Amino acid sequence: MLANDKHSGPREACYFLTLNVVDLIDVFTRPAYKQVIVEALNHFVETGQIAIYSWCLMTHHLHLLVKTPEGYGPAYFERDFKKYTTPEILKAIEVEMDLRKDWMMQRFEDFSKSLKRIEKFNLWQNCSSPLHIDSGQPDLLMARIEHIHENPVRERIVDLPEATVSLIAAKLAQVPCILNAYWHHA
Repeated sequence: MLANDKHSGPREACYFLTLNVVDLIDVFTRPAYKQVIVEALNHFVETGQIAIYSWCLMTHHLHLLVKTPEGYGPAYFERDFKKYTTPEILKAIEVEMDLRKDWMMQRFEDFSKSLKRIEKFNLWQNCSSPLHIDSGQPDLLMARIEHIHENPVRERIVDLPEATVSLIAAKLAQVPCILNAYWHHA
């Protein structure tokens, strides 16, 4: 059994997760690397492993507000997501003409060695500390959604939250979004 693998509270509960890249390396600067995340999120939604309420991919982290099905808590999703995305991102890094390729791969390998992991490369940091939010905490829920939507604005990637295609604000503004199957009506 994994830590944080159980639902606590009512079925309307969701989880705020932040998945950080090792050493906060700016991996997600190229479209090919971002596409791996989009395809993975679509996969997990389409297979019923999560419902995504809000999300935002930044250069070195991913924010998610998700609901997981009974018996498949956030720790299971996090484990499976990292296992699914790591080899695909590493493959994309190998294919891309990225001047940082050798440096990034060395950092991922060094981090894995420091943890004495079996895997040769470790792309993601180990802990995300999912924050449980139940339906009785609307202020906390709205604060997390606002945090997600404002992330690209704070980083000066966009001027307005709905100007990005990688989060639910785009859907709310009826702007095209790159995630196919994420919208979940409570």
